[in-house]
Amino acid sequence: MWGVMEDCFENLIASYIKNQVGIAENFLSVDLCGHLRNNLLALNDQQLMPTAGVGNDGKMIHDNLIRNDKIYWLDKAHNNVFENAFFAQIDAFVVYLNQTCYTNIAGYEFHYSLYEPGSFYRSHLDQFADDSKRQYSMISYLNPNWQPQHGGELFIHNKPKNTSVAPTQGKTVFFKSDELQHEVLETHERRMSVTGWLKRG
Repeated sequence: MWGVMEDCFENLIASYIKNQVGIAENFLSVDLCGHLRNNLLALNDQQLMPTAGVGNDGKMIHDNLIRNDKIYWLDKAHNNVFENAFFAQIDAFVVYLNQTCYTNIAGYEFHYSLYEPGSFYRSHLDQFADDSKRQYSMISYLNPNWQPQHGGELFIHNKPKNTSVAPTQGKTVFFKSDELQHEVLETHERRMSVTGWLKRG
């Protein structure tokens, strides 16, 4: 099992080194995606996923013209068995990343993200101007049977060749938080993910 995980981790890192955007098609198993998706939908049904803001701390604003997705922050203290399985996968990846690339990642933060039909997130960087802790962005998608007509692509501005990523189930995307402007194009179906950042300091 560890060898399979290492291969997946290496694919993510190798594609990042080659293209500035790492992509692993099966970073999360189908079963884990299903359980995480059910968690997300249950939280949404309980109205526990507020509309996301822009900015950090006291500078946060809510502007539906910039983004209109809904989020729920994950925490090991919640002790959800499936979220803990996700954290175990991330912990293993961080160990591998630090050992192979000397990145000195010391922590992370992740949230569920739900885009209802008609939702989007305009072009932005993930690292805050006044806080450089976020080093790498990671998005793992939970959407089975996603089709091109559903929209919702992650569009990354890494010229001369921009990258468009369909949010298909199990796929994880990995890139530097302070380098690449990116956006979520308007989705025409419910679009679900676990989104977060690997951090230093």
